[in-house]
Amino acid sequence: MHSPLVDVATLEAWLNESPPPLLFDCRARLNDTGSGRAAWLEARLPGADHLDLDRDLSAPMREDGAGGRHPLPSAERFAETLRAHVVEPGRRVVVYDDTGGQIAAARAWWMLRWAGHRNVHLLDGGWQAWCQAGLPVDHGEPDAAAAASQWQPSFDDSMIASADEVASGEAVLLDARALERFRGEVEPLDPIAGHIPRARSLPSSATLDAAGRWRDAAALRALLPEGEDVIGYCGSGVSACQLILAHAIAGLPLPRLYPGSWSEWSRTPGRPVATGD
Repeated sequence: MHSPLVDVATLEAWLNESPPPLLFDCRARLNDTGSGRAAWLEARLPGADHLDLDRDLSAPMREDGAGGRHPLPSAERFAETLRAHVVEPGRRVVVYDDTGGQIAAARAWWMLRWAGHRNVHLLDGGWQAWCQAGLPVDHGEPDAAAAASQWQPSFDDSMIASADEVASGEAVLLDARALERFRGEVEPLDPIAGHIPRARSLPSSATLDAAGRWRDAAALRALLPEGEDVIGYCGSGVSACQLILAHAIAGLPLPRLYPGSWSEWSRTPGRPVATGD
C-alpha cells in the first residue's frame, strides 16, 4: 500500500504534474465554526479548496445527541460534496490542516477512504511545514470552481462501528482524547466526564513528534495494538481518525471508527462510564 503521508518536497513536485493533485485545506477549531474557512481565505496552499468540518465533513448535531457532536453525513450527502469539489477516483487527493491531521485532515482522509477513494494523502507537517519551506500561497476568494465530477462513490460501512458493537466488549477500544479527559478529570465539551469502560488511552497527539511531524512506522507500531479487532473513538469522531491513519502508516490493519464517540455515548441514558486509568 502506498504511504498515506506526503512530505512538502514531494507535494511541490506533484503540483507541477498534469493534472496536479486536488488539495483540501481542512483547518478547523472545534469551538469556532467559522475559523477554518476564514483561515483558508486568508492564506492557503496554491489551488487548495476548503473542506469544512461542520458543513462538509459532518451532519448537523441531533437534539437527542445520536451520532455525537459531529455526526457523519449520509453517504448520499457526502457523495454530493465530493462531486461538487470535483473529486474523482483516479485523481490524487492531498489533505492538510494545522494540527498534524488531528483537526480535521485525518477525518477527511478517513471519509475519502470510506467513500472508496484510495489515492488520498495527508501532508506531513501540514500548513506549518509548507510555510516554513517558504513556498507560495494563495490569498482571498478563489477563482470560480470547476464543473462538478460525475463520480458515484461506493461506501464501505464495514469501516464504521456502532455503539452496540462498542458496548459488546469484543474489540479493543482506543480513546484518542487527551489523558485528562479520558480519566474524567476535565470535560470541556460533553455532559459527563470519563471514558467508555475497557477503553485504552492513546491521545492522538502521541502520533506526532515535538515538531508536529508524524512519528515513523516503527515508533507508531510500538504505540498501537497489533493483530486485534480495534475500534477508535474520541470526543466526536474527529481526532480518532488520527489513530486510524497511524495504523495505516504503521502497516497495520485499520481500526473501525465509532463516529458518535464520547459525545454520543455520554448522552445516551444507561451507558456505563469509567473514570481514572
